[in-house]
Amino acid sequence: MSILSRLFGRPRDDEPPAREPERYKDYDIYPEPVRDGSSWRIAARIVKEVDGELKEHQLVRVDTLDEETAAVDASIGKARQLIDEQGDRLFD
Repeated sequence: MSILSRLFGRPRDDEPPAREPERYKDYDIYPEPVRDGSSWRIAARIVKEVDGELKEHQLVRVDTLDEETAAVDASIGKARQLIDEQGDRLFD
C-alpha cells in the first residue's frame, strides 16, 4: 500500500486509533505518523477554526524514526514549528 493511500484512504484494521489533538496556540495538532516498513514517517494534521469554518493542513515529512512514540513527538514538534513560521498562511 502506498504512503498516499495510507494517508488519505480508509484506515486499516491494524492501524492505531486516532489520537487526541494537542492544543498549541489556537491550533489543534493531530499527530498521525505513518508506518513505512519498519520505521515511522513524521506526519500530522493541523486544524483551526477560522470564521466559523474548520481549516485543515496535512503535514507529511520524509523524515522517519524507528519508534512510533518518537515519531509522534517529532510530528508535534514539526507542526509547532510550522505554525510558528507560517501561522494562518498554512491554509492559503
